[in-house]
Amino acid sequence: MKKLLALFILLLFSSISVSAMEKVKHEGSIMNEELKITDPDFYEISNHFIYEEAAKVGNLSVKEQELIRIVVLTVNQQPDSLKNCVKEALKNGVTPVEIKEAVYQTAPYAGISRAEIAVKAVNEVFKKEGIKLPVESQKTTSADNRYDNGLATQVKIFGEGMKSRKAEAPEGQKHIPEFLSDYCFGDFYTRNGLDLRERELLTLCMLVALGDTESQIKGHIQGNLNMGNNKDTLIAAIAQCLPFIGFPRTLNAMKYLNETVEK
Repeated sequence: MKKLLALFILLLFSSISVSAMEKVKHEGSIMNEELKITDPDFYEISNHFIYEEAAKVGNLSVKEQELIRIVVLTVNQQPDSLKNCVKEALKNGVTPVEIKEAVYQTAPYAGISRAEIAVKAVNEVFKKEGIKLPVESQKTTSADNRYDNGLATQVKIFGEGMKSRKAEAPEGQKHIPEFLSDYCFGDFYTRNGLDLRERELLTLCMLVALGDTESQIKGHIQGNLNMGNNKDTLIAAIAQCLPFIGFPRTLNAMKYLNETVEK
């Protein structure tokens, strides 16, 4: 564990870039402002780690960083922190559609109920900011083509092997790969607002935040590589999750990344 921790810290800080330091600026905070008064030490330590250390790892765009925080807070069921994060994201140029699509994307992985809690929190912020609801629909599929389009999306991300998953599933379990194709990938991945590279990056962060998802994390690490997200990008993405998920799940994610991608 000590060797793994040392390796992670080395990777974390060796990935810090000057360009990221220059472009990431935050006037507010995800942290509850009341903590400035009641728990100033905790507020200062936490805020510094989120924005002055983790945020400066790698070359993620501000939008990518903000959306990663949004999906992690959604998965962790932290609506109050999520509201603050959404306010920050809007200030930093992330669009209402991008925010909504990131939250919707969590539903197949964290469950509909967690996504619903987040949608309500986002809507509360949008209303206060004068953003009209509903935002423009990003739907591209219908009941007739959601399965085929979803399967085609799986093939784009993971390869031709996806075509045989349903046939290879045990009897009585064939509905699972079918649901993956029509619901997860047909209803969500095919939507506009975020591209497949962005969706895969966010999905990996959701899985890291959930924990106990080793096989899925490794599968989506490969999916990210196929979509153009290299190892440095994934290290930076995991670093954005760290303040909100802690070291155990972060170290597990780094272990899976290093096992899947040597360099």
